[in-house]
Amino acid sequence: MSAGQIAALIAAGAFVVLVVLLAIPLLKLGRTLDEATIAIRKAHENTDPLLTGANQTITHVNTQLERVDGITANAQAVSGNVSALSSVFTATLGGPLVKTAALSYGISKAVKARRAKANGKPVRGRKRSRKS
Repeated sequence: MSAGQIAALIAAGAFVVLVVLLAIPLLKLGRTLDEATIAIRKAHENTDPLLTGANQTITHVNTQLERVDGITANAQAVSGNVSALSSVFTATLGGPLVKTAALSYGISKAVKARRAKANGKPVRGRKRSRKS
C-alpha cells in the first residue's frame, strides 16, 4: 500500500466516524419530532369535545340573554306606566290635596288660637307687629 492509499483509508474512516456522530443527533431529533406530532394529534382530538361544549354554553347564554332582554323591555314599559300614572295622580289629586292640607292646617291653627284666647293664655305663633 502506498501512502496515498493509507491516507484515503484514514480519510474514509474519519468520514464514517463523522457520519455516525452526526446520525445520532439526527435520529434523536427525528424521535422528538415524532413525539411532538403525536402530542399535537392528541391535543387536536381532545379539543373537539371542548369546542362542542363551549358552543353549547354560548348557545345557552344567548338564549338567557334574549330572555333578559324581554324582561328589561317589560320593566321599562312598567316604569313608563308608573311614571304616567304618577303624573296623572299628581295632576288630578295633587292640587286638591295640597289645598285640603293647607285648609286643615289653617283651621287647626284657628281652633288653637280660639281656645287659647278663651282660656286667657297668650297665643303662640302669632306674628308680632313691628315697632317703628
